[in-house]
Amino acid sequence: MDRTSLEAGVIAVARGTGFDVDCVECDPDLADTAAFCETYGFTPNQSANTIVVASRKPEGLVAACVVLATHRLNVNGTVRKKLGARKVSFAPADLTARLTGMTMGGVTPFGLPSEIPVWIDADVMKEPYVIVGGGSRSLKLGVPPQALAALDSAEVVSGLANPVLQDDSK
Repeated sequence: MDRTSLEAGVIAVARGTGFDVDCVECDPDLADTAAFCETYGFTPNQSANTIVVASRKPEGLVAACVVLATHRLNVNGTVRKKLGARKVSFAPADLTARLTGMTMGGVTPFGLPSEIPVWIDADVMKEPYVIVGGGSRSLKLGVPPQALAALDSAEVVSGLANPVLQDDSK
């Protein structure tokens, strides 16, 4: 699927939640969280990353986890237990692309295949507005977090991620 069609589909799914959706075009070279926030004036606590995880034992179990950029996914605790697997890791870029049709830096919970559950860290829901991927590295979507929770495959999960302590001494 070409980028324009992918993005149009993602936007349609996001708007289908009934919530306002802001489309933020960006330079694909600046799509990664830190560069995007710095360049486009968003804070890390407004940025929610969609991370695809995959089981290794047994193979074949996957989920898309939405966590704030200020948090670290609890992959070996909450994610592993919820997935029902003994070993879980971040899905590599090629597997993420194959499963979602999206590239890293643009993965979004909007428009994922229905068989991929979307787990949203409860702390995401505390923010009034979050920026998520738009399906490609050229687009981000700004939405209230309730739009994420409105997806059929979505579930809000407490403890999915933990805040990362910031070192202000640098």
